[in-house]
Amino acid sequence: MHNSTINISMDAKLSQTKSTRRSFKKPFVFAKNCVYRPMRQISNMERNQKLPVDRPTYFTLNAPPSLVPAKKYSDISGLPAPYMDPHTKLRFANAEEYASMQHMPSDIINRYLSVRGYTSAVG
Repeated sequence: MHNSTINISMDAKLSQTKSTRRSFKKPFVFAKNCVYRPMRQISNMERNQKLPVDRPTYFTLNAPPSLVPAKKYSDISGLPAPYMDPHTKLRFANAEEYASMQHMPSDIINRYLSVRGYTSAVG
């Protein structure tokens, strides 16, 4: 008899803690006066409206250039590349890539450079 009263009181405490437990995360909900529109709908609406030329739209706004320098990646592996070979102009991430670059023919090096958009030929 005593054991069953303990189980009942434990169940009552658990149900009270579940109802009083509060989550600190707030669920994301749009404001009542805010209407969610996907990007496609916004672009179609702006294209179909006859707006004055001087009125800015989502697609006419230009962002200023970034002040952060562009990240440089290895031409061989795609990893962040802190090094560049001065002879071939290929970027590399570690000593293994540098060793493999030393044995590459110039046509393969030129292909790597053309993929990156570097126009100077090695030869």
